Amino acid sequence: MSNLMKVPTMAEMTANGEVPEILFWVGCSGSFDDRAKKITKAIVKILNKCEVKFAVLGAEESCTGDPAKRAGNEFLFQMQAMQNIAVLNGYEIKKIVTGCPHCFNTMKNEYPELGGNYDVVHHTQLIQSLIADGRLQVKDGDTFKGKRITFHDPCYLGRANNVYEAPREMLQKLDAELVEMKNCKAKGTCCGAGGAQMFKEAEKGDKEVNVKRTEEAMEVKPNIIATGCPFCNTMMTDGVKNKEQEGNIEVIDVAELIATAADL
Repeated sequence: MSNLMKVPTMAEMTANGEVPEILFWVGCSGSFDDRAKKITKAIVKILNKCEVKFAVLGAEESCTGDPAKRAGNEFLFQMQAMQNIAVLNGYEIKKIVTGCPHCFNTMKNEYPELGGNYDVVHHTQLIQSLIADGRLQVKDGDTFKGKRITFHDPCYLGRANNVYEAPREMLQKLDAELVEMKNCKAKGTCCGAGGAQMFKEAEKGDKEVNVKRTEEAMEVKPNIIATGCPFCNTMMTDGVKNKEQEGNIEVIDVAELIATAADL
């Protein structure tokens, strides 16, 4: 993070006797992946612009355990989860926002049975509510005027948690044309990285999943493929490169699109 960005840690806030409105769970991708760090920065810019009192765990944040669980290592998952829950409960965290549907799904649906009960929202839900409440103004800038945008539904946001409208309502605020792929919403095709597939070699087959999904996106001739997940972002970017379409199609997270349109 650049020094210009105001990102307090929970430790700092607690030391000052303050309580955040929301904890921003950055996640492994958002912390370490160079491309995903840009999405993290876009979310921070939006939170700061809307004067949302938030904090991050910083070095106290660990992997949610999602990849371990999906890969079948329940023991490792529970160890990672319990460690995180101890930290979160220690700070008496009530509400969490995350830019990763995998973190979102795991904390929302898997943590309660281990003693971690939080109001967990995905960044598209939070940003959409900030726009709806009038706290975030998306200027009618012509940054995206005349652009065709198609939204790729992340599996763990869409099919697993039925969050379909928030990202689309956000994209409607842009002066662009929102076009839907044939396989969208509940019928959306996976990018190929879910269920810990991100971290293993592809199995034998006719075509990589991300290439198939990119072809589905290309059918609607978009200028931009909008994503809401760092894994999807990587897979769709690789798919666009595979098709040698980097000059024609950009892969951009919805938070980045909104941050750009709001001139942040």
